[in-house]
Amino acid sequence: MTGWIQFRNVHKTFPTPAGTVTVLNNITLQIERGEFVAIIGKSGSGKSTLLNMLTGIDRPTAGQVRVGATRVESLSENQMALWRGQNVGIVFQFFQLLPTLSLLDNVMLPMDFANRYTPRERTRRALELLEKVGLREHAQKLPAALSGGQQQRVAIARALANDPPLLVADEPTGNLDSAAADSIFELFTALVAQGKTVVMVTHDNDLARRATRTIVVADGEIVNTYVARALTTLNINQLSLAAAHLKHQLYPPGAPILRQGDAANEFFIIVRGECDVTLSHPGGAEILVDHLAPGAYFGEMALVRGGTRTANVRAWEQSAVEVMTLDRALFENLAHESLALKQELERIIAERALRAARVNGAERA
Repeated sequence: MTGWIQFRNVHKTFPTPAGTVTVLNNITLQIERGEFVAIIGKSGSGKSTLLNMLTGIDRPTAGQVRVGATRVESLSENQMALWRGQNVGIVFQFFQLLPTLSLLDNVMLPMDFANRYTPRERTRRALELLEKVGLREHAQKLPAALSGGQQQRVAIARALANDPPLLVADEPTGNLDSAAADSIFELFTALVAQGKTVVMVTHDNDLARRATRTIVVADGEIVNTYVARALTTLNINQLSLAAAHLKHQLYPPGAPILRQGDAANEFFIIVRGECDVTLSHPGGAEILVDHLAPGAYFGEMALVRGGTRTANVRAWEQSAVEVMTLDRALFENLAHESLALKQELERIIAERALRAARVNGAERA
């Protein structure tokens, strides 16, 4: 298993008077450096607990959490405080700024605790970070003088004080209006472009879809990330339903998956490997019209518009292909429930039909 951040078979349980409650169940996950990962899920799904495992605020009942070469859960409290201060910046939903300190002093505080930089360097760095978030001119103000969005920007500047490679944010836009939330998201995006890794828990599906990757947590487990990536318009409940009914299929290199003219009974998402999409030529040959990579889907056209399969799909000659499938009834139910999904499918269908028509026309010419 590779990845800069690794969760390996992580479990988290809590004892209660009614018995043991499982909050995280066998979580295995990896995140690379420079990713912007959004974690979404219903209240109580375990997403904030997952974040607490990463930051060392809480420890797993079983399993491992690694950041680089560090086994986070194995650190003592003193080691944890030192490691966190040097490697992780945390942004909370309610800002957690000290109300009696100026913005400048709030940003300098982590540097004081970690004994990083000289006093003069701390002041200079804090002013530079406030400049980065657009608030340098307010450096001597108290937090109460700022709006919620501005306070969250200060909280991000504070999280960056010791130049950590990892920024972790728990519902950072939960108390902000849409304009302020967009501003915070854009700031995170800029930090990722500068090489930071951002892991953000959010309840906002629209913001989550704009991250590099979205991870959906339901009942303490990670919903298949390929479903969330392919069916981006579904809400959390719909994604969980789809993930619970997926079936895996494996095809060897070059094997046919769909044949033009066959009945349409399944929707396909590519997990591993690549696929060629072809049209049958009247002369018996096949015309290549598309090449699909992991995360792409196919088989939607006949399911949405009715009729039989309109193209052939086969595993690429150079690799085996692993796909996940949804049966026709569940796919149609999801498309019926989600207008956004239906509109997205129609857009993709129109693009693919136009591409096929152009390729077919060029071949015939």
